[in-house]
Amino acid sequence: MKPMKFGVGQAVRRIEDVSFITGEGRYLADLVTPETLRLVVVRSPHAHAEFALTNVSDIREMPGVRLVLTAHDVEELGRLPTRGIPKNQDGSPVRPVERPVLAKDVVCHVGDPVAAVIADTLEQAQDAAAALEVDWRPREAMVSVTRALEVDAKAVHPSHGSNLAYDAFHGDREKTEEAFAKAAHVVKLDLVNNRLVANYLETRGVLAEWNAETNRYSLAVGSQGVHGIRDNLCDHVFKIPREAMVVTTPDVGGGFGPKIFLYAEYALALVAAKKAGVPVAWISDRREHFVGCAQGRDTVSTAELALDAEHRFLGLRVDTLSNVGAYAAQYGLMIQNTGATMLPGLYRLPCMAIRVRGVYTNTVPVDAYRGAGRPEALYLIERLVDVAARDLGVAPEDLRLKNFVTPAELPYATASGRNYDSGEFSGHLEQALKTADQAGFENRRRASEAKGLLRGFGFASYIECCAFGAEDVTVRLETSGRVTVLVGTQSNGQGHKTAYAQMVAQHLDLDPDMVDVVQGDSDLIPTGAGTGGSRSIPVGGVAVARAAEDLASKLLSFAAEVFGRPVGDLQIGDGTISVPGTNHVLSLAALAALPQAKAERRTGKGAFKQPEATYPNGTHVSEVEIDPQTGLVKLVAYTVVDDFGVTLNPMLLAGQIHGGVAQGVGQALLEHTIYDDAGNLLTGSFQDYCVPRAHDMVMIDFETRNVPSTTNAMGMKGAGEAGTIGACPAVMNAVMDALGRRYGIRHLDMPATPQRVWRAIREVSA
Repeated sequence: MKPMKFGVGQAVRRIEDVSFITGEGRYLADLVTPETLRLVVVRSPHAHAEFALTNVSDIREMPGVRLVLTAHDVEELGRLPTRGIPKNQDGSPVRPVERPVLAKDVVCHVGDPVAAVIADTLEQAQDAAAALEVDWRPREAMVSVTRALEVDAKAVHPSHGSNLAYDAFHGDREKTEEAFAKAAHVVKLDLVNNRLVANYLETRGVLAEWNAETNRYSLAVGSQGVHGIRDNLCDHVFKIPREAMVVTTPDVGGGFGPKIFLYAEYALALVAAKKAGVPVAWISDRREHFVGCAQGRDTVSTAELALDAEHRFLGLRVDTLSNVGAYAAQYGLMIQNTGATMLPGLYRLPCMAIRVRGVYTNTVPVDAYRGAGRPEALYLIERLVDVAARDLGVAPEDLRLKNFVTPAELPYATASGRNYDSGEFSGHLEQALKTADQAGFENRRRASEAKGLLRGFGFASYIECCAFGAEDVTVRLETSGRVTVLVGTQSNGQGHKTAYAQMVAQHLDLDPDMVDVVQGDSDLIPTGAGTGGSRSIPVGGVAVARAAEDLASKLLSFAAEVFGRPVGDLQIGDGTISVPGTNHVLSLAALAALPQAKAERRTGKGAFKQPEATYPNGTHVSEVEIDPQTGLVKLVAYTVVDDFGVTLNPMLLAGQIHGGVAQGVGQALLEHTIYDDAGNLLTGSFQDYCVPRAHDMVMIDFETRNVPSTTNAMGMKGAGEAGTIGACPAVMNAVMDALGRRYGIRHLDMPATPQRVWRAIREVSA
């Protein structure tokens, strides 16, 4: 690939940031005018209860109130659909319990919507919502996944028959049992992957309109892709043609997975807009967000690793219970089932027996959150391998290196059905340990000990699957000389405008400031799979590059006609097409303004479908200090060496890794969603739910050791989720190294909060 000033591999500064830092960004809330009606959702304060609304007619007469919507008013609407439904291991069908737009008669989690109030102002809607009287008759709540599967457990949905959502299996049970029977060592670990609330900067919101003249809905929504939301609304909820709705997305302040999905509030706003005949907006406040937005993770697992006398891995057994919450969310049933296919990690594992069961509970539904099942899988295998090394008395790096899949074995088919195509796994582990100065750790440990602190050194080597699906892209030269990119992904702050402009620059040698990237409009862009699963650059970017290449070819052919010269004599660059050594030069703007410059001559098309997932991989190394008197864990050093195949923009890439690591550190040390036995959310605000701040982080030493993907057309592998996947096991392995050295503590579940660490130390000391 030829080097370009602004092309692939260059550290181009983010060109979209000027508007953001000068206050010119246009987010959902910026679209709401004083004339827009405001919608407020009435939510359940109980985790499980029968209910009846008793004064709806009175609420409808309150000042400013235009509408009150109950389940009766939306009964013609379909439920919110569930995708990616797994198969039960016994062959029986999985029948998901999907969420209704509004609960009728029974609520199933704190925050379950029971009504919507629409008024002239937000204050009037809030007052009316607060005045709505509800006769609550609480039922017993199921919160724990283990309790929910007990014989005498009350069913969250009695019509479903039990709290088991699905019972899936991966691997070969007979072969795995044989491997364990002949094993010289079996290492067992029980662990929890704690539930998280996805706290992006901008909460969710929508602005809905109805056009009576065209019989068409318009929905503006902060999303991770407009086409999926449109299709689910039209196909499953409203049951109308897709042409009857346009969905748009303005600037978005963070997504991390949960903004992919369709939520009840979107349908409610559309219904209200049609009934009222004027635009209606709903914008979540932060407290509402904690009980109204899909949550993440929440699994309980038992894992066993079989090894021979030489410490080679023979087989893996895992039994996982996945808390899916009160309803089957959009991808809620597939997250852990798909994630389980990554349980082999980077290792040569001949066989595995993996059981994954989804369980309904009276909690907020769980769906995809940054990494979506892969962080859970890699946390499990990397904690298990670390425990195995310490149980066996061998160095954690030696055990890993002995069992890594080697370059000579690639492509490698895992026992779970994944196909790793490329990588040098031992290479990034050894480079990361060297960069992190593992050799000097003992001196640093003694220095910490002299201050009365424990110091731990931990690392984790990960692999993930990502970059799914296809994209079709249009790149068009405008008569102004600017270039427009129409692409079906959706930026949530990643820097797509810069990234796609670099793809255009690679073929047109054009300054990125001359490129306009259009996303988030289902009318302008016919198709798109949105942003998620680290797919935008490996899939959308390849399609953009192909469209730009197609456009460049068309422009050169057109200019060759104008100049009367062969295409081979021409070159494109710096916003012009010229014949070197002559005075034949045309700016792109002048070329586009020619009478014969029809639209098709200045429009490039590009499409790409990723044939097989890409497999980013790498090693994270963490050092922590722990104060044994308080239990406080402090991150003091962090190193990353990653293999992303090909780097598009080193600055954008580093930003993705920094943000992902911060979220992983948050889960490992700080974040924990806690429900009491009655299903009340005890961590329902930032007063109780702790997210990482700047002082919780350290400068990250980030390097790449890339081996190009063989399945991606440009060799790229995807990077958006990698930081989160590697961080949790790296940090927890460092915590356990420190606690294990001094106190012999073998395992501690996340998050390693001061209270949890302090108690573990006191229990052992006692």
